Amino acid sequence: MNKLTAVDFTVFIIYFILIAFYGYWIYSRKKNKAVSGSHDFFLAEGSLTWWAIGASLIASNISAEQFIGMSGQGFTVGIAVAAYEWIAAIALIIVAVWFIPIYLKNKIFTMPQFLQTRYNETVSLIMAIFWLFLYIFVNLTSILYLGAIAISGIINPAYFGYVMIGLAIFALIITLGGMKVIGFTDVIQVIVLIVGGLATTYIALTLVSEHFGLGKDAIAGFKVLMNDSPDHFKMILEKPNANSSQEYINKYLSLPGIAMYFAGQWIVNLNYWGCNQYITQRALGADLKTARKGILFAGFLKLGMPVIVMLPGIAAYVLHRNGALQAEMAPTGKVVADNAYSAILTFLPTGLKGLSLAALTAAIVASLAGKANSISTIFTLDIYKKYINKEAEEKKMVRVGRITILLAIVISILLTWKDLLGIGGEGGFTFIQKYTGFISPGVFAMFILGMFWKRTTGTAAVVGLLTGIVMSIFFNSFATSWFGHETWLYTAYLNSNGVYEIPFLIWMGWAFAFTMLVMIVLSLAGPKINPKAFEIDKSMFKVSPSILAMIVITLLILTMLYVRFW
Repeated sequence: MNKLTAVDFTVFIIYFILIAFYGYWIYSRKKNKAVSGSHDFFLAEGSLTWWAIGASLIASNISAEQFIGMSGQGFTVGIAVAAYEWIAAIALIIVAVWFIPIYLKNKIFTMPQFLQTRYNETVSLIMAIFWLFLYIFVNLTSILYLGAIAISGIINPAYFGYVMIGLAIFALIITLGGMKVIGFTDVIQVIVLIVGGLATTYIALTLVSEHFGLGKDAIAGFKVLMNDSPDHFKMILEKPNANSSQEYINKYLSLPGIAMYFAGQWIVNLNYWGCNQYITQRALGADLKTARKGILFAGFLKLGMPVIVMLPGIAAYVLHRNGALQAEMAPTGKVVADNAYSAILTFLPTGLKGLSLAALTAAIVASLAGKANSISTIFTLDIYKKYINKEAEEKKMVRVGRITILLAIVISILLTWKDLLGIGGEGGFTFIQKYTGFISPGVFAMFILGMFWKRTTGTAAVVGLLTGIVMSIFFNSFATSWFGHETWLYTAYLNSNGVYEIPFLIWMGWAFAFTMLVMIVLSLAGPKINPKAFEIDKSMFKVSPSILAMIVITLLILTMLYVRFW
């Protein structure tokens, strides 16, 4: 196993210096132009180009959750996990065509503001608090934990604490410059991420080809993966039967075949990409044409992300089952899927290892910075300005925003230090998807009905949010003990702990369905048109020929991928 050399550290330090100086240059230009108001700090209002928006979306989305968590899922499940990336491309088309015009026309800057404008202040405050807890205790903490695990695994596992603090400080430096600094530094982060990620994938495939005596041939290595583990190249997993192994059942519990495409997969993606401050924030300060192009550019990039974040995991699986990577996959004596990506990185040649480490760091830092900025935006604009200091001036709000960022990162460090939330035991990718899923059905129902059904009431929104959470908890924790493991609504399977479990992407779909039903029934008792309903003009949803071309190209590529790997 290769260790990091002086050359690797030099490559990494050059990356750090490049990002730091570029970020400072962007920040200095902003200050010189006297645009340091709160909207510029939180939204980079009007200053991000379409390619910067698209790059920032990807840099913020692709993090340790994908590099480590999705690579781990590639190790255990295979290509089926690419559904999260490829369905996201369709979700981004839907957001670009139908969601963003509504946000921009109504001058929406934060998601709680959307809820207050469409419903009432109660709904807005409840969700602002919910989002703050979710972003800090699930997203920010898990990204920091997975990132520290991955990088310390490459350098030295004993340095976990130092790596974690280093990542937090790096993210803090970028975040304190505001959304414009984050957006434009993300362009470099994405370039490093893609180049370093592709280098890692190439090396992973050549490792496979060499192990099987085929020389250094990446294409031959890919063919070996498909021949050696054809079950890892099936997008649609079949339902387990009486003869299915526990290993296969565990796969199905996380990715329940074609059923998930009629249930939670859409809720996860549309809620994440369309109703999430962390993501929409990048486009809310732009005009419609720029925002749409940026979002669709991100969707196009999502199609190729599995090559970078998932394929190394499959390569690690094939190598491990054929006698390689034994120590790398089990540094503590137990094979852990989330070690797959760092296991591959240890075999990179001098220089490339530093570049790939920089790519991994870029992904982690960009996500930490974006998430911290979203936490700051929601707290400052939707809680501090409204309820604590209504007369706060622009400079005061920016100062409060920076203090919020600092506090959020400190809290995440404290939670990460001893893995107090049990992220390691759950599996990084599943942890984030599952626990975000508890509020996703209610939130998405509120947004979709609020946008497109004028009759939806504020009361229905509050009850719908609570219904979504209650139904999620019910299906996750109580349904099987109350009604058994086989009903017309669901089929539950014994998990590794011997407990019947409903696949979370299935129960999420049912939670959403019941939430929608409750909200529709309650809204029918109100006025035919809610006074707070948005005015929708069909012309808002028309797209230009260039936008239409981007959509068609994305859908054609996606169709070919599914036809090939069905």
